[in-house]
This record gives sequence, C-alpha cells and structure tokens, in this order.
Amino acid sequence: MKGTITQVRSYDRSVRLLMVNQFTINLGFYMLMPYLAAHLAGPLGLAGWLVGLILGVRNFSQQGMFLVGGTLADRLGYKPMIIAGLVLRTVGFATLGLVDSVPALIAASAATGLAGALFNPATRAYLAADAGDRRVEAFALFNVFYQAGILLGPLVGMVLTGVDFRLTCLVAAGIFAVLSVVQIRALPARRAPETKEKEGQSVLGQWRGILANRPFLLFSVAMIGSYVMSFQVYLALPLEVRRLGGEGTFGTAAVAVLFAVSGLSTILFQTRVTAWCKARMEPGRALTWGLLTMGVAFVPLLAATAVPVPSGGIGLWLLAAVPPTLAALLLAIGTMIAYPFEMDTIVRLSGNRLVATHYGLYNTICGVGITLGNLLTGAALDAARKAGVSALPWLALTALGLACTAALYGLRRTGRLAAPPAEAQNRPRPVGV
Repeated sequence: MKGTITQVRSYDRSVRLLMVNQFTINLGFYMLMPYLAAHLAGPLGLAGWLVGLILGVRNFSQQGMFLVGGTLADRLGYKPMIIAGLVLRTVGFATLGLVDSVPALIAASAATGLAGALFNPATRAYLAADAGDRRVEAFALFNVFYQAGILLGPLVGMVLTGVDFRLTCLVAAGIFAVLSVVQIRALPARRAPETKEKEGQSVLGQWRGILANRPFLLFSVAMIGSYVMSFQVYLALPLEVRRLGGEGTFGTAAVAVLFAVSGLSTILFQTRVTAWCKARMEPGRALTWGLLTMGVAFVPLLAATAVPVPSGGIGLWLLAAVPPTLAALLLAIGTMIAYPFEMDTIVRLSGNRLVATHYGLYNTICGVGITLGNLLTGAALDAARKAGVSALPWLALTALGLACTAALYGLRRTGRLAAPPAEAQNRPRPVGV
C-alpha cells in the first residue's frame, strides 16, 4: 500500500485528483444504489415492475448517453463535463431521498444515469491525456481507487440506511456536492488536443469517422465478454451461493466474502500485477491472458457440479462458498491483468484524437453487451434449474471467455491492436453535414 501511495504522488495534481474523485464517486454511488430497490419496494410500496422500470431508466440513460457525453467532453472540454455530471448526480440523489411520486423518481433515476454518461468518458480521457506515457500505470492506480469506493460504499450505506434511507440519499448527494465544488476550485481546465483543429467538423462527421475505425469497433465487440464475465460477481455467483447455502446468515456472509475478495485483491495487488505484465508482455498479449484468466474463472464452478451435494453441514458450506469465491478471485485477477491495457488500447486505437468520444462509444457498446449477456446468463440459470443441469451456465460462461480470448488473439496476430500510423492519425477527415 505504501508503494501505491508513492506511485500516486509521482503524478501531476490533476491525475491524483481524478483518482480520488473516482473513489469518492463510487463511494457515494454504492452507498445508495444497492439499497434503492428495497426502499422503492418496501417503504414506498411500489410494484415490482415499477421498481424494475425506475432502476432500468438509470441504466438506459447512462449507457445510451455515453457517446453524447464523450462527444461533449471532446468539444467543450473535460472539466465542464465532469462538473456537470457531478452536479446532476447531486440533484438526482437528493431527489431520490425527498420524493415519493413515480414520475419524480423516474426523472431522478434518469438524472443519475445521465450524470455518469457525462463524467465517465471525460474522466478517462482527462486521465489518459495528463498521464502521458504512463497511462497504463495510471489506469492501474485508477482501478485501485475505483474498487476501494465499491468496497467501502455499501458498508457506509448499510449503516446510514439502518437509520433512514433518506439520510443515505442526502449524505450521498452531499458527497457529490462537495466533490463538485472541489472540481471547480482545484481541477485544471483541460481540452481535447484536437478540439481547435477540428472545430469545422460536425458531430455526425466525427461519429462517422469513429464508426469507420474498424479495429476499434472489433476490439470493442471482443471486449464485451470481459464485462459480462466480471458482472457475474453481482449476478450468477451470489445466486449460486444462495442456491446451495440458503438465504440465511451463511448465504449473506458468503456473498459478502465474494465482494471482499474481488475488491481487496484489486486494492492490494493491482499495481504489482500491472508492473509484472508490462515488464514481460506487450499490451495485446496481456489483454489475451487477462480474458483467458476470466474464462477459466468458471472452471471451479463447473468442476463443483460433478460433486454430489451434501445434505448439510460443513461439506455443504464449503461447496457453496469455495468455488464461487475462487471464481471471484480469478475474475479479479483477469480484470487486473486486462483493465489498464484495455484503457490504453482505446487511446491508441483512437489515434489519440476524440478520445472521450471513443470511450463513450466503447462504454455504450459494452453496456448493451452487458445487458444482453445478463439476460442470456439469467436464461441459462433458469434453464439449468428446470432441467437439472447445473453445469450449463458455467459451461456457457467458460465458452464465452474462450471465444473472447480467441477474438483478441486474432486481432493481435493481425496487427489490429497496434496504434494507427502517424499519417493516418493526422490525415484530415471529411467534414460532415
């Protein structure tokens, strides 16, 4: 941890601030969102479909607007979009705690999603620009702060929600309000390097240019599986723990261990894993190994389906807890290997132009993929339960990991993960109408 702090201090103030920002953003977000559904269904008494609608609106508004948020960041500057997103989330979170009408709740949920679409691409593009040649290491540190916020947020939220969920909302809103003021006062203004040179190009012209970037699109599609697999820490793995361990104290504790293993391993080992990989592998190879590790993560669960399920006792507890926990650890390791090189590859494939817009489109593509992937994973879980074939979802997820690994290997072997030639980066693109 001391080495991590030393690394953080070696970066410019803007990079350090962006890392702390991401920790605080995740702290505020995850102290509220895990408990929102229970608040809507419990004290407010909303029907299940309305709860799903309100939560779905947040996800849809964020994923659907990432491209717009990235485009605005490249055109107007990174700092204004970061501040706008933080202010909007302040309003959204405060509203969630103060209103009880469905239209107001839907509007607040949409606002919290749009906020993420505004500050996420801008933050990553800003970090990439100011980290310079140390982008990979910077994104590794960024992931440490990111995971720390995810780990601590639900714990703080649990304490506050135990008092009153409205208090949780107001505290979360206060965190984003303070963060907004800090950005206004301390974050240096930063514009995309190509903004002034491309002022004559329309938004549609820029989007057409990005959509014509075939290596970037192929890479984005190939990486969808990594997000589907990593999301199973929140979907398939907890369901498997509770399927075998029950909904009681053991099941709750075992699920908490899943999250702790995933977050703590990243906090403790991310920078070491990145340094080891960078010293021994080029980025494409590291990405390939990262996705392969994520695919292999489901093998312990697959192997566990061949073991007879004990009727109770320590044997049942071990079967319910150990394979999912091992899977969560391997998923975390795979993400640690891949994530910094993934973020760096997006910058390289963009030719270092319209970086925020590329991040925005990338997030949208992966977000849509996560939604479809989770629907299919849920269907596989249901089919496995009905047919009595418990290995089905783990076979499917392992196959997904191997398919994504093969896709990345193919892109690497054909040279499509390399940065475009300098002349292609600087060549004027046609102005759209």
